[in-house]
Amino acid sequence: MKNIAIIGAGGFGREVKMLIDDINSRGAKYNFIGFYDDGLEKGTVVNNHIVLGGIDDLNKTDKKLCVALGIGDPNLKSKIISRITNPDIEFPEMIHPSVLIGKDEVSIGKGTIICAGTIITCNILIKEFVTLNLMCTVGHDTQIGSFASFMPSVNISGEVKIEDKVYVGTGAKIINQLEIGTGTIVGAGAVVSKSLPAKCTAVGIPAKPIKFHE
Repeated sequence: MKNIAIIGAGGFGREVKMLIDDINSRGAKYNFIGFYDDGLEKGTVVNNHIVLGGIDDLNKTDKKLCVALGIGDPNLKSKIISRITNPDIEFPEMIHPSVLIGKDEVSIGKGTIICAGTIITCNILIKEFVTLNLMCTVGHDTQIGSFASFMPSVNISGEVKIEDKVYVGTGAKIINQLEIGTGTIVGAGAVVSKSLPAKCTAVGIPAKPIKFHE
């Protein structure tokens, strides 16, 4: 068994712990040792598991350790990864046993987390540190950039290109053959029926940009 810790002891971090338990239910693979969280005091107990410190403490560990990101915010994920300098840290893909993944030309990058009930079909590229929360679908010939996050029940149709650090809210739908630019936020329940530019927030049916941000 490999030792594993989770960065982030908030709600999604605790759900990632549940994902690890479900992976282990099919055969012991990981030994969960606790959380790392800059926002909590070292030694705090969360769901009977200890907070081992913050990112600085993680960088000081001198043993091989697998780490999962229990964080949904794409920009925060990127910032945290840029701070981790410890060469002994590994970022495995964390895929729930119930996830359906096609056998034809599917690539999944390191540190990606795919939660229960998600379906990924064929000819799909998912880059590093992507989060696909509960019951998402990803259609054929789709590309998803690094650090993107998709909340529960997001539906991505075929031939969609999603750039880095995109955030898509719960229940949103993305129609086929569209592009979503870097850093864009799609609101919960939105229907994306036209391509969206970078660094905007888009909401509604159909989804339209309501503001732009850095």
